[in-house]
Amino acid sequence: MIGWIRLILTALLMTAGLVVFAIGVFGVYRFKYALNRMHAAAINDTLGVSLCLLGLAISAPDGFAALKMLLVVAFLWISAPVSSHLICRLEVETNDERAQHMEIVKEPLDSGFAPREEGEENA
Repeated sequence: MIGWIRLILTALLMTAGLVVFAIGVFGVYRFKYALNRMHAAAINDTLGVSLCLLGLAISAPDGFAALKMLLVVAFLWISAPVSSHLICRLEVETNDERAQHMEIVKEPLDSGFAPREEGEENA
């Protein structure tokens, strides 16, 4: 009986992960601006892979394999948002035509990050 419950939970989580992947791929191709694409890809990466790996961890034959999969999920949760943020920050700083896609606020942010003006050197 427990084998059937594990099989059903695995199938549900894997199906949910594949649905998230499909929606994320659709979002990446639908959006025109790079930051919108990054948002769709980051959600696709973090949530889709996490759901699939949780499904696989439930069906793992032993606890050590399940623990390794859960550690991969934890690493993805830590690293994927950081790398997406850095790539988006690079896009904001280097794209001269971003005013066509978003409203640019000239006042500095509370976090201490302010986009550089043209001709400004790195300190």
